[in-house]
Amino acid sequence: MQQETEAAPFTIEEARRILGDVFAPWVSDLGLSVDSIDYERSENAGPDWQPGALLRMAFSERLCRHGGVVCGQALMALADTAMVIAMVAANRGYRPMTTVDQTTHFMRAVASSDVLADARVVRLGRTMSFGRVTLLAATDRKPVAMCSSAFAML
Repeated sequence: MQQETEAAPFTIEEARRILGDVFAPWVSDLGLSVDSIDYERSENAGPDWQPGALLRMAFSERLCRHGGVVCGQALMALADTAMVIAMVAANRGYRPMTTVDQTTHFMRAVASSDVLADARVVRLGRTMSFGRVTLLAATDRKPVAMCSSAFAML
């Protein structure tokens, strides 16, 4: 008789390990941390639930342009990285991928605040995957930017 084996659950510790091991070394300079992952629909989940991850970028003067505003380049890198972690969580493990497209709409400046990236997987496909990220100032939870992205799954 063949015995079924359950896949090991994907943990936040594994997501944090991937954040440290998979990305280019300069990404660690952004001061990112994985606050949570969400890959299983709970009984309370609404009809619009999507798997995802919440990442935090710690405020640093090194990420600011003149005037103390966090630069757009750092925000876009946060969004891209958060979307990869969200897709890894939805997939319940690392799978190589590359960004095909990212569109970012900046809504307001953020200064002197950590930035949160709420990344949600819209579609996890075999060859292409799509997602959306809302960037929020951690101090007031107001939106800073919204991003949509497409990834080629390798």
